[in-house]
Amino acid sequence: MNANKGQKGSALPKKIAVLMGGPGSERDVSLATGQGVSRALRSLGAEVAEIDVRDENFQLPSDVDLAFLTIHGTFGEDGQLQRILERRGIAYTGEGVEGSRTAFDKIRSKEKFREHGVTTPLWEVIHPGQRPTIPLPIVVKPPREGSTVGVVIVKNEAEIESAISEAAKYGRELLVEQFVPGRELTIGILGDEALPIIEIIPKGGFYDFTNKYPFLNPQAGGGAEHVCPAKIDAEKTKEIQELALRAFRAAGLQVYGRVDVILSESGEPFILEINNIPGMTEASLLPEAAAVAGISYIDLCARIIALSRARTEGSQR
Repeated sequence: MNANKGQKGSALPKKIAVLMGGPGSERDVSLATGQGVSRALRSLGAEVAEIDVRDENFQLPSDVDLAFLTIHGTFGEDGQLQRILERRGIAYTGEGVEGSRTAFDKIRSKEKFREHGVTTPLWEVIHPGQRPTIPLPIVVKPPREGSTVGVVIVKNEAEIESAISEAAKYGRELLVEQFVPGRELTIGILGDEALPIIEIIPKGGFYDFTNKYPFLNPQAGGGAEHVCPAKIDAEKTKEIQELALRAFRAAGLQVYGRVDVILSESGEPFILEINNIPGMTEASLLPEAAAVAGISYIDLCARIIALSRARTEGSQR
């Protein structure tokens, strides 16, 4: 099904379960995403069951035709939820088990980028107790968390130990990446289409959890300015969008997502990571870019369903 064709309500599955919440660190954002998606699907005429998922024992109505996944981060984006639904024989939105697992795991996705010649900052894997060999400044990340959870930028030697301790709270394998100063960009992907580039200008520090979701913690004074389309010339815009699409394909993805990019001070784009169930609140980045491309929030939800069905049909051939 073509991503560029609008979907009418009659083309939608009759009963859709919107899976939201989840047991991970992004639970509150996921609940907001799920409520937004539920409203959109109801406006298209679908019967919607909102399911607050807390663990693998969630219950679904017996007559559900499709699960719309809105659980960000652990359990939702990493292939676990997808595997459970496949075992239960329930169709769902987004990527399959393998694509989800690859995109969510920053080490596996880095390996795919290297394999496919996708430009990404210099990186290595270390374990707690080991010292990074990449020269400072560096970024230390837990490889299997979303939304910058546990991510620390290290600019001097004295900060290395605490950065490793922070990231190690989330797992024994740590990703260390060269810190590339530059402009923070994100590119929504919808099927074969790269959406207009958004530039993120954080109010303070870098684009961390507080800046991404100021509505969850108003006292922290977070937030960021979004410029869409980013003020980048047409030729460079095309180069960045094509690189984002290549990264998306390198990870084995085909439905939708959001690719984070740094445009270095010398003008070279570097892929950072891929979000395969990106935020879909009304104020999230993917709907914002879609709106600039002339795709309403409601139509975006319908297209995600159409592209997901096309992926499933393709994999059954």
